Amino acid sequence: MPAPSLILALLFVVCFTLATWLQPWHQSWAGGRAQSDSLLGVVMGNSRQLFANHFFTKADVYFHSGYYPSVFDQAIGGAPHITAAKDAAAETDAEHGREQSEEAGFLGPPRDWIDRFSRNFYPSRHSHLDRPGEAREILPWLRIAADLDPHKVETYTVAAYWLREHLNRVDEAEQLLREGWRANPDSYEILFELGRVFDENRHDSQRARNVWELALGKWRQRSARNGEPDDFVLEQILTRLAQLEEREGHWEKALSYLEKLEAVSPKPEAIQQQINDLKKKVVSAPPANRSGAQQTGKP
Repeated sequence: MPAPSLILALLFVVCFTLATWLQPWHQSWAGGRAQSDSLLGVVMGNSRQLFANHFFTKADVYFHSGYYPSVFDQAIGGAPHITAAKDAAAETDAEHGREQSEEAGFLGPPRDWIDRFSRNFYPSRHSHLDRPGEAREILPWLRIAADLDPHKVETYTVAAYWLREHLNRVDEAEQLLREGWRANPDSYEILFELGRVFDENRHDSQRARNVWELALGKWRQRSARNGEPDDFVLEQILTRLAQLEEREGHWEKALSYLEKLEAVSPKPEAIQQQINDLKKKVVSAPPANRSGAQQTGKP
């Protein structure tokens, strides 16, 4: 019988040989540690996207204070709408009332007195976490979703919105958007939200202009490549650029954006009225205000 020391030496040699063969293979593997951001990414592999969607939905559940349809109700009534809350400032009271009535219908009216009584013991009314400070409940879920799937653009834009609008954590919002931009360099959605940080929170018109113009360029590149233009985001980018240029007194530049906006807007009559009003300003303005020189800078 061989001595225990020889067996241990043989096992050591075998382990060393396997390590020298497996290490280069693991580093060159497409799912290896060399191309993953974290150990969690290596362990979970492509299943990260599935879990990222789950945690994003979990944030939506918290956003609605637990009043949330099941997967079966979602299949009938539609997808989560936490992202729609990012643009709640532009939503009319009638539109929000319609949303409430539609979502309130997923439970339906009480079937009997027992069902009516039981609804006192679980969330059965539509509400949002819209009070200051309450938004922090959804941020951990969004942070996990971003870590699991760094290419889910929606996670960055939603989290940044809640950070800067409801928690006044503008620096963290900008940092998160830049992190998302590094992971998704062609995302015009992230650039649009980053421009809002500079315009609404930093009050830096020049950097906001630079970022939004870059977002517009990214939109054109992706639309030309995919052949399916995202007119909704284009409308937002053009609207913000037109407002910024008009505010800065660059009226001819603002007119140019408004004319492009009219072609994609669902309300072209309203845009045409803005164009007419702005043209009157251009006619009566001094020549120096008609075409202000654009400075360049870094986002």
